[in-house]
Amino acid sequence: MRELWYKNAVFYSLDVETFMDSNGDGIGDFRGLTHCLDYLTALGVNCLWLLPFYPSPNRDNGYDVMDYYNVDPRLGTLGDFVEFMHAAHERGIRVLIDLVVNHTSEQHPWFQEARSNKDSKYRDYYIWADEAPPDEEVKTIFPDVESNMWHYDEKAGAYYLHRFYREQPDLNSANPEVREEILKIMGFWLELGVSGFRIDAAPYLLEPIGVDADLEELKHFMTEMQEFMASRRTDAVLLAEANVSADELSPYFGNGDRMHLLFNFLLNQYKFIAFARQDQEPLLEVLKLLPEIPYNCQWLNFVRHHDELTLDCIEDEQREEIFRAFAPEENMQIYGRGVRRRLPPMVGGDRRQLEMIYSLSFCLPGAPLLRYGEEIGMGDDLSLEGRDSVRTPMQWSDSPNGGFSSAPAEKLPHPVIDDDKYGYHKINVTVQQRDPNSLLNWMERLIRTRRQCPELGAGQYTVLQTDEPAVFAHRFDWGDRAVLLMHNLANKPCSVTLKSETNEHLTDLFSDRSYEPINGHTKTIPLEAFGYRWFRVNQ
Repeated sequence: MRELWYKNAVFYSLDVETFMDSNGDGIGDFRGLTHCLDYLTALGVNCLWLLPFYPSPNRDNGYDVMDYYNVDPRLGTLGDFVEFMHAAHERGIRVLIDLVVNHTSEQHPWFQEARSNKDSKYRDYYIWADEAPPDEEVKTIFPDVESNMWHYDEKAGAYYLHRFYREQPDLNSANPEVREEILKIMGFWLELGVSGFRIDAAPYLLEPIGVDADLEELKHFMTEMQEFMASRRTDAVLLAEANVSADELSPYFGNGDRMHLLFNFLLNQYKFIAFARQDQEPLLEVLKLLPEIPYNCQWLNFVRHHDELTLDCIEDEQREEIFRAFAPEENMQIYGRGVRRRLPPMVGGDRRQLEMIYSLSFCLPGAPLLRYGEEIGMGDDLSLEGRDSVRTPMQWSDSPNGGFSSAPAEKLPHPVIDDDKYGYHKINVTVQQRDPNSLLNWMERLIRTRRQCPELGAGQYTVLQTDEPAVFAHRFDWGDRAVLLMHNLANKPCSVTLKSETNEHLTDLFSDRSYEPINGHTKTIPLEAFGYRWFRVNQ
């Protein structure tokens, strides 16, 4: 690998169909996304993660794929994708795409052949049972919608496994031919210039149900994926979605020869316990739980993404604490394990708390990820079903449909938010670009400062002891460079005394307001309610 570019990249996640519509049909497309690349460049992001854009019946937001080698016609053509990739590369923006290979759509030609012909090789691409297996302890991913993960198919005369919706039959990853197909799919998109893949539902790919599988062989497949990818593009990376307990994380990294990045689900869940309690202790606890990772690997930190804020790796009482603080109504919760809201409504629109949370997330060990619309403080629409509440179109201006599309509103994939507090008339890019004090301009400064501090992605971090339980302080050291960071999780100001013997001089880099400079011999540091300060450490 030529460089570990992902250690300090700023990632940005978006769904093409809800970002920008270029032709007025109501659906976002690649031409629209290409027109928005200058905006993303100015924001400071340098790697895009695109949600699935393959042809799909759209039962599950595009994650039910029916053709791995094409673009959904609603979103454009392969030619449009190539033009988008060229424009992104010209601006120094890398692109990761979703690799959805735990399952396919029931309309995929592989499954259609499998259900029609028992002797077809594609029969073994899926997992079948002649009789309904007994109830399993393993639940479906969507327990409120699918109560059973085996579905009888009349044409096949057998039951097939689906851990997501019944329209998404699980692939049999224990079959070497399926694994070969996965590598072929990767090779196709690498030839078109992508910088890697986000592996959807990685644990289910490695732990098939209903077949005899060599688990060590499947874990080794992650190594094969990295080796194959490196043979085609040496700087490409694998990002895994693996929401598992702390003791199950290390195998995904291996010795640095498997996944390059993992979403830090565990850290995110403990972060929200800390926010709910206004206490740093959960952060101290989770940082001790996380395993050491190889030098060439990285965590990917986030606040919210395209699914719910999942809370299934913490205790029931901890989950209830978060519900009480941020999602007290049943309609704000989903699957009994998560929150289906964006962050601004969760904190009642409190700008101070918003800034503190994003500031902290951008300087914890790992690289940061933003979900589209977070930079302007978009809200949610709880009238929509399930996860769709956080998947509304991007709000570009106060023109009809928020500037997302010129089509009639009924043709949009989801309605644009149009309420008094978070509606597109008030919350949009155009308004905030004109306001120097807007969240958008603050976010640009945050990203710019983060990119000027490579210590945060490549350095060694140390948690610092303080005399305030609500203040989390830590520092990163990298060669002869160091930064020190402090965040007040509480809604009251304080002065913090660092329990350190150092007399290093601290220079403010980024903070919630202008503070008096810190004297080289002073260890007591003031912080506003929900305040934060980033310091350059000068020897």
